[in-house]
Parts: sequence; C-alpha cells; structure tokens
Amino acid sequence: MKKTTFSTGSKTLSALVLGAGVLFAPAVAGLAPAMAAPAVAGLPDFTELVDKVGPAVVNIRTTERMRIRQGAPGEEEMQDFLRRFFGGAAPAPRGGQAPRRGRSAPQEEEVQRGVGSGFIISQDGYVLTNAHVVDGADEVYVTMTDKREFKAKVLGADASTDVAVLKIDGAKLPSLTIGDSNKIRVGEWVIAIGSPFNLENTVTSGIISAKARDTGEYLPLIQSDVAVNPGNSGGPLINMRGEVIGINSQIATLSGGYNGISFAVPIDEAMRVADQLKKTGKVTRGRIGVQISELNKEVAESLGLKSGTRGAEVAQVMPGGPADKAGLKAGDIILKFNGADIARSSDLPRLVGGSAIGSKAIITVWRKGAAVDLPVVVEEQQGEKTAKGGERSKAPADTPANALGFKVSDLTAAQKRELGVNGGVVVDGAEGVAARAGLREGDILLQLNNAEIVDAKQFNAAVAKLDPKKASVVLVRRGDTAQFVSLRPSAK
Repeated sequence: MKKTTFSTGSKTLSALVLGAGVLFAPAVAGLAPAMAAPAVAGLPDFTELVDKVGPAVVNIRTTERMRIRQGAPGEEEMQDFLRRFFGGAAPAPRGGQAPRRGRSAPQEEEVQRGVGSGFIISQDGYVLTNAHVVDGADEVYVTMTDKREFKAKVLGADASTDVAVLKIDGAKLPSLTIGDSNKIRVGEWVIAIGSPFNLENTVTSGIISAKARDTGEYLPLIQSDVAVNPGNSGGPLINMRGEVIGINSQIATLSGGYNGISFAVPIDEAMRVADQLKKTGKVTRGRIGVQISELNKEVAESLGLKSGTRGAEVAQVMPGGPADKAGLKAGDIILKFNGADIARSSDLPRLVGGSAIGSKAIITVWRKGAAVDLPVVVEEQQGEKTAKGGERSKAPADTPANALGFKVSDLTAAQKRELGVNGGVVVDGAEGVAARAGLREGDILLQLNNAEIVDAKQFNAAVAKLDPKKASVVLVRRGDTAQFVSLRPSAK
C-alpha cells in the first residue's frame, strides 16, 4: 500500500492506493457527485488566535556574571614558570617594562545562562514564567515580539509550584486574559507559544490529554500532547478562547526532546502563588504536621471504608504539631479537610497549604470503623520532633508465632511514653506471612483492623480469631512513620 497525491488547481488531495484500485479520487468534470471526496470539517484555525495572543508572549534570556582573568591565554602560567626559573621576578621584556608580579585582577563578564519563555499578565509589566527558568540568574532580560528588550526584576520564585513573577518597566503593554483551569475538559484544543531551542514565538497545538495529573510534585498538572521542548518552559498554554489555562513546565521524555507528553502548571494555582510573590516575594503555606501515604484497596476494605481508596493514610503525626494537638493519630484515614473530599493523598497538602495561617479547619478521619471530626489550627512549617523506640524485653525464644507470623511482647511504660502511645506491642520475630510482607524485629504494632492493640496477650487472642479467608491489616510503626500492612492469616 502506498500514498499517492493528486493536485486539482489550488487544492491537493491524498488517496490510498491498493494495487490498481483507487479508494477515492478528486472530483473532476463529468463524474457523479457521489464520487467526490468528503470535505474535512471541524479542524481548528489558530491564525486569529495567534494574532491576538502572540504579542503578549515573551522570550526570557538569563545571564550570570563570571569572574574572568585578563591577559593572553597562558600568560599567567608563563609568568609563574619564569618566576620559578629565575628564583624571583621574571626578566623584563624588551621595551623595559617589567611584568606585573602576582595574578592579574579578575574582572566580571556577563555570559548567557539560559533561554525560556514567559507571558505578560498586566499592562504595567508583570510577567509570569517558571521558577526554574530564572533560578540562579544574575540578570534577566525580557524580549517582546516587536524586539523591545527590558531588563526584568525577579519579584519572587516558588520552586514547589515552579512559578516565578518578573516585573518590567512599561505601560500599555499587551497582556493575556487569565482563564479558569478548573473548567478545562479533556480533549479540548489548546496551543502553546514559546521559544523552543531559542526559536522565538513558535506556535504548537494539541489537546488536553488529562487533568490533575500527579507527578510527585506539590500540585496536579495539566497534561497535553502539545509539542513542548527546551525553551518552551514558562510559556502559556492557551485555550481556543485566547485565555491562559496553564504555564508549560515539564515534559516526559527519554531523550530530552518532545515525546508526546507535556505538563503545565494550572493557572489558578499559578495566580494564587503569583499574588503572594508580588506582595511579599515568597509563598507562605499552611501545615498541620502529618506525614501521609496512599490508601490501598485491601487496607480500605479491611477497615470497612465504603469510599474505596479515597483518603490519605496518616503515617506519622509530628509531636507538638497542630495535628498532634488536635488528636490525630498514626493510622487515621483523613477523608475530608474543611468539608473538601480527599480523593487522593496528594489533595491534602494542597488544601492545607492553601489555608490561611492561624485559620481553623475541621478534619474528618476514619478511626475504628467510624468517621470522627477533629478541629485543627493551621500553622506555618515548624521544626519537627522525632519519636524514638526505647528498650524492650523480648518474648521467650520458645514462644510460637501467631497466625500472622508474629512473636510479640509488651511495650514498657517508658517506651509508651517515648512513643506517645497507650498500647501496642513490639515485634520480637517475624516469620511466614509477616516476614514475606517485609515486617521485622523491632517494628511496633499499634492496631489490628479497627481495634487498638492493648498488649501481647490481647493481640494474640485477636489474631487467633481472624478468618483465614479474609485479609486483615496491621498498623505498623517503624522509626517515625506508621503504615497499614495487609496480611492474610495462615490456616491452623
């Protein structure tokens, strides 16, 4: 099968040719209308959109000052050699002028550091870009499409969201309209304008591939298939209404070039960050003092959670922090923060981080088979304390492992105080299912399914009653973190 191209006047049509049979061909005089190729409809025309938004997209060039020594190449090395050879000052060259002793005074020279993109968000010269575009730069220059160049001031940059705000001196500058990234839809057309490989005002197009894509960063990103390459960073992602919905920030690639997947910072979050950067030059975020992890299906089912894997599992509560004061415990499943559902664990730090410092919030947690509301006061990030283990007395060597594969003993009173718990047991040995799950001597067991573990006797008795056909979960503390582990008891 091959592709053949036909030309009819000003139009060019393509047809697939298989052997000698033409599947379709361009209409010519005398042929019936049914033979005509169907018209292509629905493809977007970006020309007017680009004319409208293009002037507000800028090229960003960064430089750094490097200390450069003056003199011809190799001059310093030759002077050092002559001084060592003659045992003192080097002989004067012809002309009578003695060489200068010591090294020549270094001078600073401005060298180009990198190139990126950005866009103007107000007529008085506020510019948005990525934090990584201006990171480490001594000077930042903004060039517009009409070739005007400005020396920009970096008002602030936030590495967590990869957003930076610049200011250039200007009036009645072209600016972009800010859209609503919460209203974007998967499949809608978008364009990117930027300076890939320093090719200014390059336009690429594509569709939104996914929303709220978690990439391990602070916030969920917009995924698209718009071609984005080095130099596009900081440029706008624009919808068909000419509104900015994101800042192009990352690509997924194995080679360093475009690979069909690019990510943009949602403009709603970017503007919240920008407002703080303009006012104070930094971003202040709230915290409640917990470490969290993803909730898996087996743990959720064992705890009786009908919401499935929605929620965030509390792995650690920082001693003395807001969550500790509110009564949160390791093993709690956070379901809501101030009424907002926690669909995935990454939702929690974004909700808490966006809360005002000193504000009060209600956290809904799943604990022992029921939902509990706990009031908490949001604070700024503080130093964290860590919990330590403490000495323990092991179970006798001939103690048999229970159906979950554990040999356990009671925690001492001193250890309970150190760990901040009222009960629990320490693992003296792990075998069978426990060993296969990676559990080991020294781990602390705090909860079995929805019941707290009081001591070794109570824990072993509860394990003996477990149904071997069903998986159970044990809340395991190791060091400063705790996590539910799913185990299926062995049949006796």
